[in-house]
Amino acid sequence: MNKTNALRVYLNKFVKLTDTEFDQYLEPISKIREFGKKIALIKAGEIENHFNFIIKGLIRKFYKKGNEEIITQISNEGHIIHCQESFHSRQPSDYTVETIEPSTVISISHDDLEHAFASSKKMEHLGRVVVTHTMVIKDRWQLQMVKMTPRERFLNFVTKNPDLVQRVPQKFLASFLHIKPETFSRFKHLIKEYAKSAK
Repeated sequence: MNKTNALRVYLNKFVKLTDTEFDQYLEPISKIREFGKKIALIKAGEIENHFNFIIKGLIRKFYKKGNEEIITQISNEGHIIHCQESFHSRQPSDYTVETIEPSTVISISHDDLEHAFASSKKMEHLGRVVVTHTMVIKDRWQLQMVKMTPRERFLNFVTKNPDLVQRVPQKFLASFLHIKPETFSRFKHLIKEYAKSAK
């Protein structure tokens, strides 16, 4: 199967593209990139030049606060990850995007994507819808950080993402959920309790 087919399926959730439209506008500019474990796609201080769609692997986005890494995104197959602010503003990023597992992504450069969006009204609409979707997800997550208690954040995440609990190192999950590592460890018993109550 064509590796870019996963991106085609993902984008069709927002705007229905015909095979001809995808093949004309997006297929030629979609580049497959492969990275080993703990490899940076972009480092803080660089300008984000790629929109990345994950077709295999696990990737995190973080910024440094002193010696601490604050994780703001953990994404796996079927999701987008890039430094949005840098990508759109063309200013250096405050974030680093790094693989947790060996990963394969479909990447489209900023200039190629802008050209594709300018090529037709339908493509322009697609770009606007996808950008809006990523902004809504980000705002929704930030609201959870404010409104939910650490316990609620933990339960909400592990019940919706049981696979990530198995794949992501505990220290990364604790940072992502804004929970102290020792508190995260105490919460782990809640997973078994929830599983029992769900039966």
